[in-house]
Amino acid sequence: MEMVCAIVYQLTKNLSPEEIKASGFDKYYVDHTLALWPQAAGGIPFNACEFQSKGDPITDLFENLAAEQKARTTYDNILRLVKDPEVSDPIRFLRQREIVHFQRFGESLRLVQEQLDSRNFYAFNPEFDMPRSAPNC
Repeated sequence: MEMVCAIVYQLTKNLSPEEIKASGFDKYYVDHTLALWPQAAGGIPFNACEFQSKGDPITDLFENLAAEQKARTTYDNILRLVKDPEVSDPIRFLRQREIVHFQRFGESLRLVQEQLDSRNFYAFNPEFDMPRSAPNC
């Protein structure tokens, strides 16, 4: 996030009012000047709903895998639009990190699945649905 924000800052720090209007950046500028405010390309502000977790390691690892792929796709789309090496080189670096993260989460998922006592790992939450011994009476 810091690298993307730094790129946006570098691209916008010296814009004139005319350039701001011509680029369609004026509505953003009215609210945030040239400060960084994370939001989707469609203008929806970033919020905590972007983070999905359930407390189940399998569910959460699949969510992490999906998030890495979505980030990689976003970087792919940026690279299709941007030819400036000062922008595209750091984006390529970030894209490569998403690929490595995806691979590591995949390895983690495999390790978690191998440690489960049941082959039907979709039917229960291993964190909570563990057999409990009867209390001593």
